[in-house]
Amino acid sequence: MGKVLFSSWAHKVIDNRGKAPETFQEAEPKKLPEIFAGNKKIIGFMGWDGVVLKDESVNIVDMARAYLEAVQGASCGRCIPCRIGTRIMLEAINRICSGKGKKEDLETLERLGQEILTSAKCEIGKSGPLPLLHALTHFKTAFEKQLTEKEELPKGNYHFQVTAPCMDACPVHLDVPSYVELIKNLRFEDSLSLIRERNALPGVCGRVCIRPCEFHCRRANLDDPIQIKTLKRFVADYEIEHEIVPQIKSEAKKEHKVAVVGAGPAGLACALYLSLRGYPVKIFETLPEGGGMAAVGIPDYRLPRNILQYEIDVIRKLGVEIQYNTRVGKDITLEEMKAQGFRAIFIGVGAHLSKKMGVDGEDAGYQGFVKGVDFLRDINLGKEIYKGKKLLVVGGGNVAIDCVRSAFRVGFTDSNIVYRRSRAEMPADPVEIEDAEIEGVNFHFLTLPTRIITEKNRVKAVECIRMELGEPDASGRRRPVEVKGSEFIIETDVLIPAIGQDVDLSLLPEGSGVEKTKWSTIVVDADSMATSQEGIFSGGDCVTGPDVLVGALAAGYDAAIAIDQYLTGQKMILPDFRREEKIVKEIGVYDKNEKLGIVGGVPKSKMGHLPPQTRIHTFDEVELGFTPDKAIREAERCLRCYRVALYATKTE
Repeated sequence: MGKVLFSSWAHKVIDNRGKAPETFQEAEPKKLPEIFAGNKKIIGFMGWDGVVLKDESVNIVDMARAYLEAVQGASCGRCIPCRIGTRIMLEAINRICSGKGKKEDLETLERLGQEILTSAKCEIGKSGPLPLLHALTHFKTAFEKQLTEKEELPKGNYHFQVTAPCMDACPVHLDVPSYVELIKNLRFEDSLSLIRERNALPGVCGRVCIRPCEFHCRRANLDDPIQIKTLKRFVADYEIEHEIVPQIKSEAKKEHKVAVVGAGPAGLACALYLSLRGYPVKIFETLPEGGGMAAVGIPDYRLPRNILQYEIDVIRKLGVEIQYNTRVGKDITLEEMKAQGFRAIFIGVGAHLSKKMGVDGEDAGYQGFVKGVDFLRDINLGKEIYKGKKLLVVGGGNVAIDCVRSAFRVGFTDSNIVYRRSRAEMPADPVEIEDAEIEGVNFHFLTLPTRIITEKNRVKAVECIRMELGEPDASGRRRPVEVKGSEFIIETDVLIPAIGQDVDLSLLPEGSGVEKTKWSTIVVDADSMATSQEGIFSGGDCVTGPDVLVGALAAGYDAAIAIDQYLTGQKMILPDFRREEKIVKEIGVYDKNEKLGIVGGVPKSKMGHLPPQTRIHTFDEVELGFTPDKAIREAERCLRCYRVALYATKTE
């Protein structure tokens, strides 16, 4: 954000009013953008942590009125201080803005604001009055002037949103506090319906999401974060176990057909939300089943195949057609799709190619050298794999962990992983790392493979060298440096590189008109997700490179909005609600150092697991989920941490 007229954000007051612009001090939050959208400029911001003014044209009194209106509308109404108090405050400031205010109204605003902050049960009440109190403190003369002049204030232009730290962290911006509260109130079906408004694969996400929401849960500042992911799984499983028919309403059928390339998370999400808007959608998928990398890259012990297929069936029953065993670019081209009457095409192919290690011999075709994504794909598709006793995986991400954990389940007795940094730098989910350790995987940290050792064209061992951590590199992690003379040998029958994936864009030949990057990803407009070729859109791994599943779901959701705009002749722009969500994400809602001022000590519910010695011999699901009692107890731990954000804008 840089230099502003005034900021009371984050417990730090910066007042540049009356000063020369060149002497302005910088203020928080530094990532508040200049532009809201198009030619709309952000000139003021009110939120849970204070007030920011960027332009003298902002009328702070009217802005405070608009903010109180948003807070009153967002109040859950379950406690008197917030429900009644904010209504009385709104009535008082409305009188002030209409020119009918009295001095007593200012006293009411300050008194009730302080009382609500300290006595409200919900976080709307605990944070809502704060920016108004800041305005009354630092802009007292503006309020007194309005009382004296007694003229009706013209209303400014504002955009507001309700968010929460967990919502802010979620790529699809799920209304987490509401769906958790519905579980607390035993409304399991309603909870799942709310989740499906943004998340096309709730049962899948409830198992394999990397749960950024939980890492931004304010409950963690007290004891343990809410187990948001597992609660999502609970309501998804409840529907299946009780054979409940999903109640999903679609709009009236439309004429224009849409083609989707890839039945992975991005493609499925795009297809679902276009179908709900009434569009006939057909997905073209290379594999013999849907799910993309979720189907062939995640083992069944983490994501049972029947769960994934159930959720694909939910989408299919809404009218989405899926044509399997069809490679776009070979069996059908994009031009042929257009010729068949598809007015828009969404490309959502995943990252199915393995990155190279850069070690001599990895392209020699040695027996026992198997790429990580191929190893997992063959297991998931029931194909024969190369057998042995010892297996060694190179890498530190979730694919690497999936490989070493799967090794025991397909007959290996010695499973190892080498990673060139320490455990602290491993990008894999900490829960997955811990499960791998419990199951008996051997971890070799600060170790780098340098040479493949073979005998009669078969892998026999790997020469490695010890590493030590030096200065941080571009990723922010400390750069591993070789320790000279520390070479050693690890014997193995199978060597699996799992250091990353690449996207296969062979479906886009030269002359396709779709611009690509040097990293073999597709270039799209950040707001519309449109490619350089009219009518073709893209999202997910093929745009971002390998990313998390929930990110692909968000891309599919956004693409459906953009394609609907395109097919209905609208301007393809990011809707205000999505723009607001992205702006507040830049600002950041969660403060890990925040002192909540309430008592914790209520630990998270415990979830059952298959015993280690049982699970390493089967692909049965390891995590057993919550019982209803445990789910309700866990949901009751939620603090309902809603926040209200309001943007004052001016068209230039």
